[in-house]
Amino acid sequence: QVLLEESGGGLVQAGGSLRVSCAASGRTFSRYAVGWFRQAPGKEREFVGVSRWSDGSTYYGDSVKDRVTISRDNAKNTVYLQMNSLKPEDTAVYYCAASSLLSPRGVRGFAYWGQGTQVTVSS
Repeated sequence: QVLLEESGGGLVQAGGSLRVSCAASGRTFSRYAVGWFRQAPGKEREFVGVSRWSDGSTYYGDSVKDRVTISRDNAKNTVYLQMNSLKPEDTAVYYCAASSLLSPRGVRGFAYWGQGTQVTVSS
């Protein structure tokens, strides 16, 4: 069992930056892929990015790549999502998720989810 808790969301102006965190407890985090997803009202949950534990690689969704960076501190059991050049369309609840799979894909690839943290970008 892995318990995840996001933090760091809030209100930011367009063009600004924000870093959200995902703290894990319950299992050794280093052997889990950690993904970030977001969901805006009335929309499906969207893939933001993933950090794979097997080779340390990261992958990002097309709508956010070049603006976000995922990093992880395994000693602190924490993964970070740094978001830059934020746009109003980035407004959503951001979720972190964990998977023991080597290459999890999509929402179904992740077994553990946090409660989410709201990010609001004002224009």
